[in-house]
Amino acid sequence: MTDIVFITDVHGKYEVIPKIFEEEEPDYVLVGGDLTDFGPLDGVIPALEEIPAPTLVIPGNCDPKEIVQIIEASDAVSLHLKSIDLGTITVTGLGGSNTTPFNTLFEFSEEEIAAALAGVLAKMKKNRWNILVTHAPPKGALDGIGEDGSVHVGSESVAAVVREFDIICCGHIHEQKGVVEFERRICVNPGPASEGNYAVITLTDEDEPVIVLRNVHDEKNE
Repeated sequence: MTDIVFITDVHGKYEVIPKIFEEEEPDYVLVGGDLTDFGPLDGVIPALEEIPAPTLVIPGNCDPKEIVQIIEASDAVSLHLKSIDLGTITVTGLGGSNTTPFNTLFEFSEEEIAAALAGVLAKMKKNRWNILVTHAPPKGALDGIGEDGSVHVGSESVAAVVREFDIICCGHIHEQKGVVEFERRICVNPGPASEGNYAVITLTDEDEPVIVLRNVHDEKNE
């Protein structure tokens, strides 16, 4: 059995990180981007040092592009545009987001995302469990905005490859906290860690993972 904590959208509220690990003792931690809120970067390494387990990190669209070098200089592993084997698990990462109306710091065109994913997939080793960590959700899953959530702003290029994975871990759209099935795959957005949210993903030899959404303010964690 392997326990993974997935957090995303910290947005500089680093004080939440040690609170998560007062209760959780995972085997691995995945960080889905937006550690900062358009910078600064000087708090990133100290924040990652608060995590007591091997940690794989991608940047988000609100992170300066230089954060990749900061992550690489830390004890964490930069997962951006990489695929890493962890025993029976393969974790693949894509940071940044597809373009937004806000011209944020770390954005790519759909063509750039498609090319980047093709390059990573060509080298990816299929495993018992295959996880994609992407800041932007796939178009059509956990990507709705507007009053009724009917405007879908996820990435078409991410949506095109979800069948290559078992679990898609995403963030970016704060109001789309949830776990849904999409293209017969599982997509999870734990909600922004800046508000205390995180997910625990438990992988076993069974056919289905167990995914629980938690918050540091839940009764369990008090």
